[in-house]
Amino acid sequence: MSLDLKPYVILISGQGSNMAALLDSKLPGQCVAVISNRPDAAGLALAKARGIHTVVIDHRRFATREAFDLALMAEVDGYNPRLVFLAGFMRILSSAFVTHFYARMVNIHPSLLPAFPGLKTHASALAAGVKTHGCTVHFVTPAVDGGPIIAQAKVPVLPEDTESTLAHRVLAAEHLLYPRVARWLLTEQVTLTEGQVNYEKSLTLDAADLIVTN
Repeated sequence: MSLDLKPYVILISGQGSNMAALLDSKLPGQCVAVISNRPDAAGLALAKARGIHTVVIDHRRFATREAFDLALMAEVDGYNPRLVFLAGFMRILSSAFVTHFYARMVNIHPSLLPAFPGLKTHASALAAGVKTHGCTVHFVTPAVDGGPIIAQAKVPVLPEDTESTLAHRVLAAEHLLYPRVARWLLTEQVTLTEGQVNYEKSLTLDAADLIVTN
């Protein structure tokens, strides 16, 4: 690995489309591993096809969440990553794990947080009758989907939208937003200090602004 490329790890559980968006965006870093808690995660094949080292740590083989998190922590630490990107990683991580990677782990969530944390965000948005929906990249803290927000992208909610059509529109926004934020983080244009997100003045987008995608 080139010394000027910061190493990063991606955690996935499923299709890996956000993982692929990161890997294909020519980030100023090197993905040293893609790790999944599910051996059948389709994203593993996508990573392998791109020449990325993959690892499976099946959570079902551990008696407790804490035991799984310790094994995952040890695996991730072995790569000494500058950043850990959660890309559809469908496990709630323990406080110990999150604290260990404080200010180095980020997640992308399919809603405009703090609205609609958790699962079924698109159904919740439609039920609430909101006119705007979207996605959020945030630092990970022990509070689920409650970490400091880095940036958001918003999309319109159309009168004819179904959960599926809205999810498709939001996912397209995720694929644009996540690599952009990852680049900021890898170049240290965005950092986290004492719970506060810090932005370099050169950035044209901060957490108060929204990318609007159609």
